[in-house]
Parts: sequence; C-alpha cells; structure tokens
Amino acid sequence: MSENDYTLKCQNTILSVLPLKIIEAYIAKGWFVKRYYNKNEIIHAEGEPCKQIEIILQGKVVIERIGLEGDLMTINYLNSADIIGANLVFSSTAYYPMTITAKKPTEVIIINKEILFEICNIYPDFFIQFIKIISDMSVMIVTKMKNRISRTIRQSIITYINKQYELQGTYLIKLTMSKKALAEMFGISRTSLSREFQKMVCEGLLKVDSKYIEVLNKDIIE
Repeated sequence: MSENDYTLKCQNTILSVLPLKIIEAYIAKGWFVKRYYNKNEIIHAEGEPCKQIEIILQGKVVIERIGLEGDLMTINYLNSADIIGANLVFSSTAYYPMTITAKKPTEVIIINKEILFEICNIYPDFFIQFIKIISDMSVMIVTKMKNRISRTIRQSIITYINKQYELQGTYLIKLTMSKKALAEMFGISRTSLSREFQKMVCEGLLKVDSKYIEVLNKDIIE
C-alpha cells in the first residue's frame, strides 16, 4: 500500500484533526508505524504490557477472555477508526486484561506512548478527541457490566424468546443466529448458555436443537 493510501485512511480516524503534512511526516519518520495483521492473528495476549495505541484503519478486532472452563468469551468488537489500548496506555497498570485478535485481515497505525503524549500536548483538538474516546469507552463498559449483572442467563434467554415470538408469531422459534453468537450477545460463554438451555429442557420449558427453540411452557411468553 502506498503512503498516500495510508494517509487517506488516517483521515477517517481521530488523526483527521491533525494537519495532513504532520500525518505524512510522522509516517515518513516512522513515528506512525503501519502494521498488518492476518485473520485470527493475536495482536496482544492477556497480561502483555500496553506501551502504545493502535488505530484501526481497516478490518475488525475481537476482544476475548478465557473462561474458567477454558472457553473463549467475546467481550467486544472493534472496527475501523476504533482504537486499541486507548484506555490502557496511560494507566498505572498498563497491561492488556484480555486477548485481542484480528477477526479478519486488519491494518493499523501504531503510535507509541511517548509520541502519543507529544501529540496530545501539541494538538489540543487531538487531545480532546482522545479523551472523548476514552470517556465513551468507559461508559460503554459500565453499561455492559450493568446489563450483565442485572440480568441472569435465563432472563436473557426468555427476553430473546419473547422478542422472536413477537417477530415470528410461533412457539417454534427459528434461531436467528448460532448459539455461539447468541452467547456473545448475552456476554456469556457458549458453555454457560448450553448449560442453562439444558436446565430449561429438563424443567420442561423448552425443546432445543441446532436450529430451533420450541416453547413447551407458554407461561414464559409475556
């Protein structure tokens, strides 16, 4: 990819607040480092120190953690213009708490901590946007945690069933996504979801297979 292509992609990110000549100069000097990750390549492992940020120019990244039973739980996805490590790089405990992996081929611009600090000092517009991104990430994390704490796995399943009953108009509900994707949407592991489904089957509430959920006890439909 040419320098101009990278410069244009930078214009669709937080770097757009910087003068174009500065972006070009920083790329030329190697202060903005271009990096390409293949699909399923680990970008950062859990416990690795965070010494930089990565601005995603193109692609998709998944943040995952390993559950107690060894299964992977998806925490969040990052897409073009999102930033990896924004909320960690200046932290007193700057270590990645989860594994970050390229979900598909991904291009990033890497900015180390020292260069980032310099840019924040020289360009206040960049600093304001950077703080806004960190603040938005904090709100998003708190919101997700509230949703997970306030709702049990069974409540999440029942909410999904009720919504699909409204849309499909039948007690034989066709799954609109894989069980893995459903677990990710609930913010739980695939194993935990399967365990709760099995409990509901044993209690005579549902009949579940790979493509359908059949509601046997109509009382769970609100």
